[in-house]
Amino acid sequence: MRTVSCDRREGTKVIEAELKARVAKPERMMELLRGRAEEVIAVYRDTYYDLPDGSLTSQSRELRVRVIERGGDQKVVFTYKAPPVDEASGSKPEHETRAESAPELDAILTGLGYEHLVSLTKHCANFSLTTDDGRECLATVVTVPELEGTFIEVETLVPEDEVTEGLALVRNVLNSLGIEESDLTTEEYTAAVIAHRRIQKY
Repeated sequence: MRTVSCDRREGTKVIEAELKARVAKPERMMELLRGRAEEVIAVYRDTYYDLPDGSLTSQSRELRVRVIERGGDQKVVFTYKAPPVDEASGSKPEHETRAESAPELDAILTGLGYEHLVSLTKHCANFSLTTDDGRECLATVVTVPELEGTFIEVETLVPEDEVTEGLALVRNVLNSLGIEESDLTTEEYTAAVIAHRRIQKY
């Protein structure tokens, strides 16, 4: 579910300025979010791909097919994320489009030589927020069945030359929800789930 927006000036790369944090007090944070925006529940079923040599992962690139389940409806989204433009936050240029069929897209990708890196499920509560200066951002509260705890992601789309400003806005939103700098994390769900499964295997 994507409702964030920015001025897509011609020739300007659009960046997803995003920060993720672990939530110490999820009940209080949810209360604050519900007081600011409508809650939209969704389940994301994500499959990530890599080449046999692991080059996408080693270069911090992502190729993902996502099936979004919401209110009995399904939507398929195909996403490519380029390497981060801001290492501290992991914010990446993102290219995304709708697709008709996840199985058909999987057949195309595997036919071209891509392999499944990992599949995982995210249970999400989405809140579309507007800041005092009129900027739109998306706050997503996430739980992953295989991982402990609750996470929050806040993102906004900005031109490449405004990443610093976008991240400052995202930090302000997180601060207003009781999230501190020490709560922030750049750990990716993919790596965490792969590590969890490796431990469970042994």
